[in-house]
Amino acid sequence: MSIVAGGLAGAVTGSRDADPTAINLPQVAAPPAAAQGSISAAAASVLPGVVSVRAGRATGSGFAIDQEGHVVTNAHVVEGARDVSLVLSNGRRVDADVIGSDADNDLAVLQVSTADAEGLRALTLGRSAQLRVGDPVLAVGSPLGLEGTVTAGIVSAVDRQARFGDNGNRQSAIQTDAAINPGNSGGPLVNAAGQVVGVNTAIATLGASRSGNIGIGFAIPVDRMTTIVEGLVD
Repeated sequence: MSIVAGGLAGAVTGSRDADPTAINLPQVAAPPAAAQGSISAAAASVLPGVVSVRAGRATGSGFAIDQEGHVVTNAHVVEGARDVSLVLSNGRRVDADVIGSDADNDLAVLQVSTADAEGLRALTLGRSAQLRVGDPVLAVGSPLGLEGTVTAGIVSAVDRQARFGDNGNRQSAIQTDAAINPGNSGGPLVNAAGQVVGVNTAIATLGASRSGNIGIGFAIPVDRMTTIVEGLVD
């Protein structure tokens, strides 16, 4: 079995010139299970903050992290792309700049203008350290170009070692059986309260010729994502 990136691109992109802006990404604790609400309510709260990423011939997903127009995605989604655009949940297409990229951790930060960010809802960031095996999760994104797709599953493992990123080193990842396919890369993995707990990044496959979902997907824990993204924006 091999593990491959869950998007349609390769590894990493360099950052583009942009005015440095300090950023602090607050995280919140998950509410008690009884107060988390339904899966449909969680999906409805998340979809307005999720975008489809178009980078040259590559496609992927991303999500807003603040009201300043910052969007997180995977670095391999925007690798080498000169023109990047986002399709918002309302169908509007806007241009985006890559302001920072971390190849080794497969994370990138995009920026859209304040005007274009209007209506793009920043998602609430949870804490991946609080995840437990068996917790329900949703993967949200644009698999195979199908924008606004939501799939449900559980946390299969909280500290699975998987190879992704430019250096190919093993890294701790969240394993989930929520269906993840090419195009989901960079989209959020959220808990039943609609809080982001990870960034969907890779899938396990049975071989190069069979790259669809087999119920084993991997996400970058949000606790690591916040530290990396804050550094990229600063």
